[in-house]
Amino acid sequence: MKLEGLNTAGSIKLTTAVALIDDLEKDGRLQPGGGVVESSSGSLGVALAAVCARRGYSLTIVTDPNANDATVAHMKALGARVEVVNERDQSGGYLGTRLARIQQLQSLKNGPVWTNQYSNSANSTAHSTLTYPAIVAELGDPDVIFVGAGTTGTLMGVIHGVAARGVRTEVYAIDSAGSVTFGGPPSTRHIPGLGASVRPPLFDRSLVPHQYYVSEEDAVRECRRVAASEGYLPGGSTGTILAGFRALSSTIPTGSRIVVVAPDLGERYLNTVYNDIWVNQKFGPAALDVDVSPMASSAIYDYEKINV
Repeated sequence: MKLEGLNTAGSIKLTTAVALIDDLEKDGRLQPGGGVVESSSGSLGVALAAVCARRGYSLTIVTDPNANDATVAHMKALGARVEVVNERDQSGGYLGTRLARIQQLQSLKNGPVWTNQYSNSANSTAHSTLTYPAIVAELGDPDVIFVGAGTTGTLMGVIHGVAARGVRTEVYAIDSAGSVTFGGPPSTRHIPGLGASVRPPLFDRSLVPHQYYVSEEDAVRECRRVAASEGYLPGGSTGTILAGFRALSSTIPTGSRIVVVAPDLGERYLNTVYNDIWVNQKFGPAALDVDVSPMASSAIYDYEKINV
């Protein structure tokens, strides 16, 4: 596992945040003392807040009710202004509403500059030139890499990195059920991080042969199973990817070198994923029944099957 939660911003989004701000500075769109705006359910907001604090920019983060209280507090502690939108978009999520609010803020006189993690190629380039080469430098070329799909910046970056090396590494993309990225039907989601109610422009479906959904209930079980059996507290995104790995591991040849890109840690989820009352309210008592045995299984849903 590549534990991205151990960097100073607490998630893989620090790599993305630095790349996005560097891109705005290089193009001259962000001047000293300027303002930045972005849509984030949490981790990128924290990372951007850290980078903007360091470089002297003001920051507005547009988020939604699914953002963890601890994450919002973290962003504010680093100096960010946080707006929460409460109206759902046409897919039942909040991303469309968040993006509409960003357009409003940009239209203001001296409005902030949008980093646009969803379309800015600097997002994926950062992971093809930094994240993936770091894996190779440490382990050589893996046989399989499991990567989550949010904005798909990390996912597409890893895929481009693999293609540039010309190796046979298989990339397994894992998303949260209810996300529309792989073409599945939209539904309400409760765990921030992976998934989208609007397909990310960075995503090129033709380059991703292995696309799978994991239910949020299975993600919760996996987070809690790992915490109870390994003494390691994965975040919601990491738990989703690990559940995907667990479900698919029996299909991977014995002896394969497998890497799981773990985007986050679990401290920000103590009041949700690791809170019995919250889990029972959102998913029912079955989600609290965690099998800590090494052979515990998770369900996996191929994106084509979920459309049937």
